[in-house]
Amino acid sequence: MTDFLDFLRSNAYPGRGIAVGRDRVYYFIMGRSANSRNRVFERTPDGIRTRAYDERALTDPSLIIYHPVRESEQGLIVTNGDQTDTIRDMGDFRKALMTRTYEPDEPNWTPRISALCRPDGSFELSILKHKHGRCLREFFCYEGCDEGRGYFLSTYQGDGSPLPSFAGEPLEITMPEPEEVWAALNGENKVSLYAKVGDTVKLFNKHLGD
Repeated sequence: MTDFLDFLRSNAYPGRGIAVGRDRVYYFIMGRSANSRNRVFERTPDGIRTRAYDERALTDPSLIIYHPVRESEQGLIVTNGDQTDTIRDMGDFRKALMTRTYEPDEPNWTPRISALCRPDGSFELSILKHKHGRCLREFFCYEGCDEGRGYFLSTYQGDGSPLPSFAGEPLEITMPEPEEVWAALNGENKVSLYAKVGDTVKLFNKHLGD
């Protein structure tokens, strides 16, 4: 099992990441460009959305403004893009993601990562990534996990040019407290963190001084 805090401290740029545990869910975004960093999380009636911190500096909203988290009849949906709405609207996690592909941001071809956390404690993780000019869709289904443990999926393995896509199965990780996760993320690249522990949601936004 990987110590999640050590992993984050030693990885300057995993990009966007989802961690799902027995009683908690984390989703964070990081950024290297000014446009990616110009964001905050804010609450909505059914979850959260991203918005530009400085609307005047927003240059391209297409891949950075979306609803990362939505409550639905299926459960809690968490993703790194507008596939959140596809999953909610279609009502079937796998079928919805079979209609989607990686992001069109050549040469990185950023993967789309997604999670569905069901009320019974089971959950699914998915990554859609570029491989040899085609989309590789991977799905990982879990009946649940033990207290203090979780599974983590990110868009990238680390920094690079082009950015290397996450590879392999989701990491089995420790599940520390939200404040510890926020502190462990790279100070230059971190942007925002969503943390749901039990029924309590906390948002951390670098631009807002959290």
